Amino acid sequence: MSFDGLFTHAMVTELRQTLIGGRISKINQPYQNELILTVRANRKNWPVLLSADPTYPRIQVTQIPYVNPAVPTNFAMMMRKYLQGAIITDVSQAANDRVVHLTVTTRDELGDTETLVLIIEIMARHSNVILVDRQTNRILDAIKHVGADQNRYRLLLPGATYIEPPKQDKQDPFTTNSDYLALVKDYPNEDVLAKQLQQHYQGLGRDSSQQLAADLHQPGDLAQHYQAFFDQFNQPQATLLTLPNRKTMFAAGPFPHFGEPTRQFETLSQLLDFYYADAAQRERVQQQAGNLIRVVKNNLKKNRTKLKKLEQTLANTKQADELRLKGEILTTYLHEVKRGMTTISLPDYYHDNEPLEIQLSNQLSPSRNAQKYFSRYQKQKNAVIYVGEQIELTQTEIDYLDNIQTQIELASPADIAEIREELMQQGYMKKNQSKKKQRSSRKPSQPQTFTATDGTEISVGKNNRQNDQLTLKTARKSDYWLHTQKIPGSHVIIHSDNPSEQTLSEAANLAAYFSKARSSATVPVDYVQVRRIRKPNGAKPGFVIYEGQKTLYVSPDANLVEQLTPKS
Repeated sequence: MSFDGLFTHAMVTELRQTLIGGRISKINQPYQNELILTVRANRKNWPVLLSADPTYPRIQVTQIPYVNPAVPTNFAMMMRKYLQGAIITDVSQAANDRVVHLTVTTRDELGDTETLVLIIEIMARHSNVILVDRQTNRILDAIKHVGADQNRYRLLLPGATYIEPPKQDKQDPFTTNSDYLALVKDYPNEDVLAKQLQQHYQGLGRDSSQQLAADLHQPGDLAQHYQAFFDQFNQPQATLLTLPNRKTMFAAGPFPHFGEPTRQFETLSQLLDFYYADAAQRERVQQQAGNLIRVVKNNLKKNRTKLKKLEQTLANTKQADELRLKGEILTTYLHEVKRGMTTISLPDYYHDNEPLEIQLSNQLSPSRNAQKYFSRYQKQKNAVIYVGEQIELTQTEIDYLDNIQTQIELASPADIAEIREELMQQGYMKKNQSKKKQRSSRKPSQPQTFTATDGTEISVGKNNRQNDQLTLKTARKSDYWLHTQKIPGSHVIIHSDNPSEQTLSEAANLAAYFSKARSSATVPVDYVQVRRIRKPNGAKPGFVIYEGQKTLYVSPDANLVEQLTPKS
């Protein structure tokens, strides 16, 4: 189901049990539209994610690790000023809408107690996180500033009066009413009833309205069906369902209308961590790597265009031998060539004396015409050597950029900074001098480490710096190295000099999964001992050559990758 009003109701129910009475100990903004409050409650730290992401807005407790920027954002600094050490006194929902209020008490600069409200509006591209002074109803700050040119109804700027989102003329389904009885009577079709329920009641998404309509069409007491449907959101069951089209859906209850539950989680937050782990990560990477993606795509396009032109030039130089032949024949029959001729037909003694038509310049002497053909021949012969070298260099450039593009697609947000630095070092992007100090203080990211079924450690590089470090410095000469055959992807190291066939297969699956061929049915993966790997002088980052390899053919399996649980 979507993160609609009903799921928000269930999440608020869960967060109330966890957060009320807790103290906000840390505040971080690791990503542009996301704030993380670390709340100390019941002798445990709870990282609470407040996301105003336009695609995946939500509020939840998250255990997914994140990396903070070297310098806090202005919004994070404002939140620390007002919320550091504050006590959460209430977690509430506004009229079953997708709006959550975190009410906190804190002390101002004079030491007086004040009440603030952190409002999370979960409304797609209009999502926001807003801090409001409850006494004055003034906005202290918002994660997204919205001026009058963007929204005439309300300003979301520091100092403006907070105005609630426009209210819809709908009923709160958690208040006792019997309107649904008339709707069931008037709309016997289940799909039509679902639309009417969604239009009549606040907070029903498309999925939840369809499930409610299906429940109200079951035999028995309608009042019991109605009450049972909404009661489940007061005692939510975190459920992952697999739909007939093999896509998954999260829900706060069984939702049998859509399929059988495939997995249960202890909390809704754990469910969302599992559901959003990959998709939200991709979204964060896209946000952080927007300019990198643009630079790589532009350079790929430029080099591919250049390669086509070079190949066309090479094709044109294939007539070089014909030019030499014409020059030799002209030299042989020079006595037959007269000044002023524009063409002459001479016997081709290389091909059984068949007549050969040769174009001439009427401005040149016979010997100069022959010399002109030899000059053009030499020029094109030299061009073949030059163009061949340029084609090789351009193809190397394309392979490198293609590899970088794959790394961005597979990267975590923590990897993006290193990819950006590499592109700067390689001259694709200008170096930002103001960030030199930030980069030097950043700890290098580490390869991802998995454990094979038999306990063998397997490391996977996620960018070129990690690949070079892992293959050329960290790995022992007796370890085994794996990489997709002629396909951009990660370097994979099996930390063993005698891995089992199962471990080789599992490592090959990791190599295929963390490559451009992730969605392919069958992927060739080369494997060889590290001692047979070497890096040519002047080679691009991440590029190595090897010999004596063997090849495995595997099908990338996300479930297997999940089973090879990454080591923390």
